Amino acid sequence: MTPSRRTALKVLAGGGCAAAAAAAPALAREPKVAPPGAMGMLYDTTRCIGCKACVFACQQANGLEPERDPSGLHLAPVDLGARTKNVIKLYKDGPRMSYVKAQCMHCVDPACASACMLHSLQKDPKTGVVHYDPSYCVGCRYCQMACPFGVTKFEFDKAAPKIVKCELCRHRVKGEAKKDARGFTRYASGEGPACCEVCPREAVVYGTREELIAEAARRIEENPGRYFENRAYGLTEAGGTQVLYLSHLPFGLIGLPDLGGRGVPHVAYSIQEGIYRGFVAPVALYGALAVAMWRNRRGAAPPAGGEGVPS
Repeated sequence: MTPSRRTALKVLAGGGCAAAAAAAPALAREPKVAPPGAMGMLYDTTRCIGCKACVFACQQANGLEPERDPSGLHLAPVDLGARTKNVIKLYKDGPRMSYVKAQCMHCVDPACASACMLHSLQKDPKTGVVHYDPSYCVGCRYCQMACPFGVTKFEFDKAAPKIVKCELCRHRVKGEAKKDARGFTRYASGEGPACCEVCPREAVVYGTREELIAEAARRIEENPGRYFENRAYGLTEAGGTQVLYLSHLPFGLIGLPDLGGRGVPHVAYSIQEGIYRGFVAPVALYGALAVAMWRNRRGAAPPAGGEGVPS
């Protein structure tokens, strides 16, 4: 490639990128907010004893076949999978250790739902629960690749596979909302996520996002110095989540990524809209290709015994 051609390509490509960057803020997708009745969970690592009662209850409530260790005697899922929507993991950092519960975070702006081309994954407008409808799923697994928490899993061993993820036991929640004795929202059925009902130490509790935020603040105030940074994870991370965490160890150490304060779809749409606004970048690219083709034709030497043929 000649210097003049390289220069032309740089100028055109650079101009397209600059225009895209300038366009991005103007077309940035509006950040989403949780619905007023958004339901979720608060998990507290300092209360969890790793009993895995929540794992067993989840499998029973959702009709999942238990995973067992090679002896066949004990529950042994080590991670979320096609038969595990909820798991207790153990993280260690030298002498420090922590149990941590993993399940769907029910993001305020879920990347999985944004990635699903047929809306098989959707966010309930009333409760904010990210739920799955297999009748629309084509098995593309874009949701699996999009989830920043690595939650969504695929049934590779099934003839008619489905996506598997926590749906906050939405099939057990019915009727009108009401308050229980502690002030947490419940429904007429009195039931919620099975994992929350069986926890012997209230390491995981269920309620509206506002109630859980208040409960997290209460625990932090009553136990100064116990919790990392004296805050709950999920208030702003990835645009906010409906599953919140309190931890005595750094969040990154227990597997919770630093995702900033904007939802993954919000960032993606901002970039895409900036790049394709008015087709500035594609036009610049085609322009650069046209320059390259034009120069190739001008510089091509004619073959021996004949006239020049465009390359």
